[in-house]
Amino acid sequence: MDLFFKSKKLASVMGDEGALKRAYGDRNAREIRCRLAVLCAVPSLAEVPRLRPERCHPLTGPLVGRFAVDVIDPFRLVFEPAPGSPLGRGGRVNLAKVTAIVILEIVDYH
Repeated sequence: MDLFFKSKKLASVMGDEGALKRAYGDRNAREIRCRLAVLCAVPSLAEVPRLRPERCHPLTGPLVGRFAVDVIDPFRLVFEPAPGSPLGRGGRVNLAKVTAIVILEIVDYH
C-alpha cells in the first residue's frame, strides 16, 4: 500500500530513526516502524491484520472515517484512506480497494 503523510514534518519524523526515537521514545519508535512496514507490505487496507499486534480498526465518533493500528498502549497510529479512494455500497469505504492511506498522527485518543 502507498503511504502518505499529513504534513512534511510528520513525514520527516517518520523517515528519520533518530527523530522518531526523540519524538516517541525507543519502544514506541520500534513499534511505529513495524506498523509502517506492515502497512507498506500489504496490497490494500483489507489485508492489514485485525488482530494484535496491529489490530487495525475503524474509528467512531468525531474520528469516523479514520482507522488506527495499535502502537504501545495507549498510543495509536491514526490514518485515513487517501483522497479519491473508491467507496463501496452505502458510501462506506471499500477496504479491498484502498491502496493508499494518509498517516495523520500518533496519538492517545482515549
